[in-house]
Parts: sequence; C-alpha cells; structure tokens
Amino acid sequence: MIDLHTHSSASDGTQTPAELVRAGAAAGLEAMAVTDHDTTLGWDEASVTAREVGLVLVPGIEVSCARGHQSLHLLAYLPDRAHPALVAELEQARASRETRLDRMVEGMAADGIPITVASVRAEVEEGATPGRPHIADALVRAGVVGHRDEAFTRWLGDDSPYYVAHYAPDPVRAVEVVRAAGGVPVVAHPLSRTRTGVVGRDLVEELAAAGLAGLEAHHRDHDEAAVRELVDLAGALGLLVTGSSDYHGTGKRNRLGENTTEPEVLAAIEAQATGVAVVRP
Repeated sequence: MIDLHTHSSASDGTQTPAELVRAGAAAGLEAMAVTDHDTTLGWDEASVTAREVGLVLVPGIEVSCARGHQSLHLLAYLPDRAHPALVAELEQARASRETRLDRMVEGMAADGIPITVASVRAEVEEGATPGRPHIADALVRAGVVGHRDEAFTRWLGDDSPYYVAHYAPDPVRAVEVVRAAGGVPVVAHPLSRTRTGVVGRDLVEELAAAGLAGLEAHHRDHDEAAVRELVDLAGALGLLVTGSSDYHGTGKRNRLGENTTEPEVLAAIEAQATGVAVVRP
C-alpha cells in the first residue's frame, strides 16, 4: 500500500514525524509521503525512522496556494528543499501564517471565546508551520469543543467572521516553482467541498500547461462521481492519478491507507523528480 499525503506535528498533524512513519508501517503501508504544510521540517526525522522500520519514504510538501478567494493545495513530491525560489515562497507563507494566527485569536478572544494567543502558541511545536488546526487544538484542550471538526464548523471555517487570509502563491506560480526545484506537483483533493471552492477544469488545464503532474482523485472528500470526473480529466490531460489518506493523526478522522496510489504512479513520480531521491531502507 502506498499513501502519498500525510501530516506530522511539523505542521498540523498530532504525531511527530517518527511516530507518523511508525504508524504507517503498523498500518501496513509499504511506502508513504510526509507532506506537511509549507515546510520540510519533518523530512530528516521521518527519513531516519523509515529506514529503521523498512518503509519507503517520499519527502514532500503541501503548498498552500490561492487565486482570488479560491484556495488550492498543491502536493510537491521530491523537490530540492534548498532551491531559492521554493525557500522564498515557503518562508513568505510561513511568516504570513504567523501573523494571521494571532489576528484570528485576538478577534475570537475579544468576542468572549475563551482562548489566548499564548494557549494557541503552546499547541505549535517549535519550527512547525502554524495554522487554524492549532487554534482548534487549543479550543479542544480548553474544553470549549470536542474535536477539531467542531471548532472549524463553529468558528474556524473560511466563512467565519474570524477568518483572516494569509499569503499563498498563485497555483500556476507554485507549479512552476516546484518544477524548478526538481519536484513533482499534484493537486490535492481538487473537488473537496470542505474548502473554498472546487478546482475547475479550466484551472486544471492551465496548471497542466504549466507543468502539473497529477490529480489526487482518491480522497475521502470525493464521492464516486468526483473520483470518476477526476480520473477522466487526468486521462484527457495525460496526468497521473493518485490516492491518499490526508492523515493528521487524531486531528482528523482520516485513517492511514484508506486511499492509496498504484505502484506504477509512484514510479512515474520518482522518474520525473530531479530534486531529492525517494528514501529507501
């Protein structure tokens, strides 16, 4: 089994990179990608553990993108994490997330929601990418909500009065930067309706012209019709089709290996990459 979309505590997962990889091995995965939001912080720890447990690791990043009010997440597999353009984009995104988090929390606290910047910061591991899930975790820890999903439904969604935007590159720019860094770009959950706008065919065609490699079709946010639509679109545009769990530990109900990627697709991703190598035992 191959799972190409998981998160550790380097961003908004609840397990350390080592714990995440061990959980993947325990779940029967033969290969997995660690794709934390806008950071490569977990790569080294995950790589060491992958070799220890005999699991193939695909280092990756989930890059947050936006065009207007539409958000899009781009999975970048095997890029050179030292490439200057990629480093610059990730640093700008991270800096914007830092200030955005404080502004959201301050707005919530002003309205009487029992939360503070300090309590949220306590949920973010040193060096990790901060995000709304950390606000959710602070609310859970305070007993205000029962789980992250409830926090997002009540206060943290894109339509919330407390929502604050953060910097994110245009998706075409992101595809170009990932390719320049030797990485392989795949759109994450393109038809998820839990996020701001689905990714339409016109945008996918534009991304494909810029160097997009694939679409994550098999994902729990996609029903059967959405999967068929994405598989057909990928076929028409000559793109790869991936499947993944988008696992976040206890932060989400997603389970490791609940959706998977075919071995030949991973081989094609590896063949396209010139940034870093797949980590093998």
